[in-house]
Amino acid sequence: MPKFERVVLLSDSIRGHYHQSLGVAEWLERLGGVHVEPFINVPKFDGLAKLRMKYTAGKLKTGSAKYAAKWLAASGFQVSSESFGRGTLFISAGSSPAPFCLALAKATGNKAAVIMTPSVLGTKPFDFAIIPEHDKHDPNDRNIITTLGAPNHIYTPELVKTAGMFFADRDFGQKVVAVLVGGSDANYKPSPEWARDTLGQLNYIDGVKVLLTTSRRTGKETDDAVEKIFAGSPKLGYMLLMSRNPRVNALTAMLGRATHVLVTEDSVSMVSEAVTAGFKVGLLRVPRITNSVKKFFGYGAQRFDDLFAKMASRGLITDLGNNPDIAKFVRPETQRHNQDFNEAKRAAEWILKHE
Repeated sequence: MPKFERVVLLSDSIRGHYHQSLGVAEWLERLGGVHVEPFINVPKFDGLAKLRMKYTAGKLKTGSAKYAAKWLAASGFQVSSESFGRGTLFISAGSSPAPFCLALAKATGNKAAVIMTPSVLGTKPFDFAIIPEHDKHDPNDRNIITTLGAPNHIYTPELVKTAGMFFADRDFGQKVVAVLVGGSDANYKPSPEWARDTLGQLNYIDGVKVLLTTSRRTGKETDDAVEKIFAGSPKLGYMLLMSRNPRVNALTAMLGRATHVLVTEDSVSMVSEAVTAGFKVGLLRVPRITNSVKKFFGYGAQRFDDLFAKMASRGLITDLGNNPDIAKFVRPETQRHNQDFNEAKRAAEWILKHE
């Protein structure tokens, strides 16, 4: 029997973060028979309350089980730490759920795993830290495993293909291009002009059908531009604009039906999901927000450039550059790699080995 009997996910309601945690958790279930409990949403704070919680959360690094229990009660967390017996692994992704993950593990005498480097706490207090290679970390820390890109909930290319049956009643033809568009953040800003110049190319490529989704970060202005680009176009097979339907997620079904996948560079998560599904991804560059300070210290978009360069060197992506020739990329019958690539599975194997 494994030492871990159950996995509990702590969520900040960010879909990408949850999918990273879920991917690792479900591989723990597959490989080790560990039961995955329903996820728990953590409280959200603003203003002074947020600053106060960050300050007190910092003390969890060295705090006792008693302090952890008091911290959870003071945070207004509605789940009693007494609900969890021994043999529980708590997992979180991102900064907001990380203190709750660590506090629950300490208060109950269990273990905690964090995905990505959380602010305030860092990775050292956690039993397991699953960190992307492009994050800065101490290579001597034994509680860390690094991943190429983001672990995710895409299990195997075969199961993804099954998800593509969502489109079974639609005749898309032989060549289907899935286009995954991210959005604005501190480093990138996909604009309506960019959408017209880049995505508009798809309307002039013979023999393709386009399945397209934007993200919550894309924004209404760019979503509107995308909608106009493909309005009435015979090339469009399916479109999901997240500013209109934020609760719908057809990404896995789109990957299951696609022969080619294009992803914008701002979304490491979607690039990672498509690569895990078996695709050699066409990377679409987008307009950047210049920050000389971040560039000097090796943060910001430069970190992701290093990641994508490594993915390209392994044959997992094709960097289409600032003037992409999409027609050339989709010319082959398909664009796939033949590697066994699944970082969530690899992380789960590592946890089970060291539990």
